[in-house]
Amino acid sequence: MSASNPRLLDGKALAKKILSELKIKIDQFQPKIGRPPGLAVLMVGDNPASAVYVRNKEKACQKVGIATMGQHFTGNATQAELEQVIAQLNQDERVDGILVQLPLPKHLDSIALLRCIDPDKDADGLHEVNLGKLVRSESGLRSCTPAGVMKILKEYDLNPAGKKAVVIGRSILVGKPVALMLLEANATVTIAHSYTSDLGAVCREADILVAAAGRPEMITRDMIKPGAIVIDVGINRVEKEGKSKLVGDVAFAEVAELASYITPVPGGIGPMTVAMLLSNTVQSYAKKAKD
Repeated sequence: MSASNPRLLDGKALAKKILSELKIKIDQFQPKIGRPPGLAVLMVGDNPASAVYVRNKEKACQKVGIATMGQHFTGNATQAELEQVIAQLNQDERVDGILVQLPLPKHLDSIALLRCIDPDKDADGLHEVNLGKLVRSESGLRSCTPAGVMKILKEYDLNPAGKKAVVIGRSILVGKPVALMLLEANATVTIAHSYTSDLGAVCREADILVAAAGRPEMITRDMIKPGAIVIDVGINRVEKEGKSKLVGDVAFAEVAELASYITPVPGGIGPMTVAMLLSNTVQSYAKKAKD
């Protein structure tokens, strides 16, 4: 594969394939369990980006046959109110997955809320029990976006073993878990962040570069090793010539000239995140048939 002709890592097509596999799985399990899988999505306030994400998740659920139990709270909902709702959902036998849509309004403690979720219903894979299982390479529900990154590498036969991987960003949502997953897949992993000196030099070492910093088009052509695999996790809304558009953390057009494989934005990791959320919910649901 010549670096001048990069292959697009098509997350949209792969997500579609995963959703059709999940639909078949649900159809197999439903007669045994006697109900469809259930996903409860809790959204607080009026963040327009969150509203779009929640709608996309609910549409995807409809396609595969997952019942959604969305609850929308006003921006002044209290911690106690949300904790009580999560406690009820933990007990509700129709619910296999619980998701708290982030970010939350400033007055709420998201870590404390995530901790309230039953680890077996942790659809987002962000509970400390599931993150601990990832650290120990034990099976458990995995963080959706990082799991989507690993799934797309696998789909295109891009094995991280023996490769140098650089992850830009150290959030608990993406940076840290994806670094652990790449390590589990036998890559040599460097995590870069805002304190990294000479970020360009670090990035140029990478056979696999995962950009998850949340800064529009910060990764430019001069930061890429020719032939690198570039995974762009960023989704940033920017104004260009009076129009709003989505861009990643990677300056796509110029980096694509050097990369061997690259994810587009939109249509790369975004659809994979939703597919892995549904996959986690179905994984929890399928356990009911075995219990």
